[in-house]
Amino acid sequence: MASSLRAESAFSLYHSQRAGRTAVNTLCPPSRSLSLLPFLNVHSPINPLIVTATSPSLFTIKASSSSIITDSQGFTIKSVPTEPIDGQKTGTSGLRKKVKVFMQDNYLANWIQALFNSLLPEDYKSGLLVLGGDGRYFNREAAQIIIKIAAGNGVGKIFVGKDGIMSTPAVSAVIRKRKANGGFIMSASHNPGGPEYDWGIKFNYSSGQPAPESITDKIYGNTQSISEIKMAEIPDVDLSCIGVTKFGNFSVEVVDPVGDYMGLMERVFDFQLIRDLLSRSDFRFIFDAMHAVTGAYAKPIFLEMLGASPDSISNGIPLEDFGHGHPDPNLTYAKDLVDIMYGEKAPDFGAASDGDGDRNMILGKSFFVTPSDSVAIIAANAQAAIPYFRTGIKGLARSMPTSGALDRVAEKLNLPFFEVPTGWKFFGNLMDSGKLSICGEESFGTGSDHIREKDGIWAVLAWLSIIAYKNKDRKPGEKLISVSDVVKEHWATYGRNFFSRYDYEECESEGANRMMEYLRDMVSKSKAGEIYGAYALRFADDFAYKDPVDGSVALKQGVRFVFTDGSRVIFRLSGTGSAGATIRIYIEQFEPDISKHEMDAQAALKPLIDLALSISKLKDFTGREKPTVIT
Repeated sequence: MASSLRAESAFSLYHSQRAGRTAVNTLCPPSRSLSLLPFLNVHSPINPLIVTATSPSLFTIKASSSSIITDSQGFTIKSVPTEPIDGQKTGTSGLRKKVKVFMQDNYLANWIQALFNSLLPEDYKSGLLVLGGDGRYFNREAAQIIIKIAAGNGVGKIFVGKDGIMSTPAVSAVIRKRKANGGFIMSASHNPGGPEYDWGIKFNYSSGQPAPESITDKIYGNTQSISEIKMAEIPDVDLSCIGVTKFGNFSVEVVDPVGDYMGLMERVFDFQLIRDLLSRSDFRFIFDAMHAVTGAYAKPIFLEMLGASPDSISNGIPLEDFGHGHPDPNLTYAKDLVDIMYGEKAPDFGAASDGDGDRNMILGKSFFVTPSDSVAIIAANAQAAIPYFRTGIKGLARSMPTSGALDRVAEKLNLPFFEVPTGWKFFGNLMDSGKLSICGEESFGTGSDHIREKDGIWAVLAWLSIIAYKNKDRKPGEKLISVSDVVKEHWATYGRNFFSRYDYEECESEGANRMMEYLRDMVSKSKAGEIYGAYALRFADDFAYKDPVDGSVALKQGVRFVFTDGSRVIFRLSGTGSAGATIRIYIEQFEPDISKHEMDAQAALKPLIDLALSISKLKDFTGREKPTVIT
């Protein structure tokens, strides 16, 4: 064995020296090519790889009419001429387009350079930035572009997940633990992946939260005037091998993407409590990673740390195209899991997460927990079941379209409450100022101030903690308190907020925008007391938000019709798609009568659904007969 390792090391060293680098302490054997990934992977190297660039002049990056800016960093930085590219305005969470768009000349490079042009030098010069992604198609190539532009702009170090993999929640956690200046996330979240589908990029700040609109607006402005890209002439970095690669004053450290995040989860939750639940012979658990990034986290956390059965993980291998699936954990796209949980001999608890690991879906036996109920139930039980909250909860918040279930928990527990626009970035200031502990969105996002992103695995662990806590004194043979028991007990205490969302994906943008303008005109003329079918109007508006921390204002965040009985109908365009427009309609009605709590939500909400479609004239504006997804 020792002689074999010496041979591998010698072979690696030989190829590294041919590339003008010196490799030390690596167990990564060479591959057949020295292009993008020059070495194969070995899972547990004895020591990290340390590589130093000794002959930067050996490497060139071809660019027409480029000029040398400087070589004082220990490598050459070139100014690559470029021109503005239309359409690089970010949505609610970064820039998302089809892969083929990002693969156009300088498309990604322009946006990355525009980002650096938008930041103060002290926000990145000689600093540390984190880089991660969900493993989708084009991430490997994109990572190399980002690394070279970061080096060209004077970043000191890039901290990148092995193979470019790192979930969105983990990037936030690593930024905070490592005190990084910020981080890049390569993901189109819950959108499908592959050569014909979607790719995305966003930037998170030093607190781990998504960049605010003040920065994304600057980025967009700079994409409209950009003229050069600062690109370091360095070779591609081997992201398959844990270790450090140095180029003069710049370095890239490839790290285990799970370690820092799992350590944080151990501090937030009582892992022994969850182990006791998962080890019970009368409790079965299944987690569907949807062939997305949480597949890299599921085995270390659920199997190795918490002792779940090996067959508990479904679709656990991350794939560039998510196994030809749509990695969105809802009743439509997570159909495999839904069929299992609504079938015979269903497990007691089922969960799924999305492409980049920040969303979640929770299921019991033949029972779906709406995201709006989920965050409310976590908040109501957090102090008792989750050690992180034992000292108290600072405040609660939800996105405006999310149902009012969380509001009722805040009122009963006498906690500060905030209603914000859709987009996790709006929770960040509240968390940083100590005003917020737990928050959520109806779009399957739930989280807390342990990081500054929504967190799919955190939500699953929170639910397992609640179930474990409520069953900790149950002896073998005694009936366990189930997911549905927990939810129905919550409804009995707080009332039920019936809630549904209708999504109309990839509508023609012109028709969708005309519909929203029609609705805005309607609310501008509306008056309290007007009758809409069986409902009397309390108010109608286009939701605007003033941040209580920094005073910033977000306008046109969704058209609301709020009725005197508390029912709501909301219309907004989503900023998370890569093509066309997605219209979302949200319908909510509060029901205090416990005898009506087990009604089917679609039946309970049908009058409001019909009213929403009538008010909006959606069919007239879009031609759509049916929604793409109903939640």
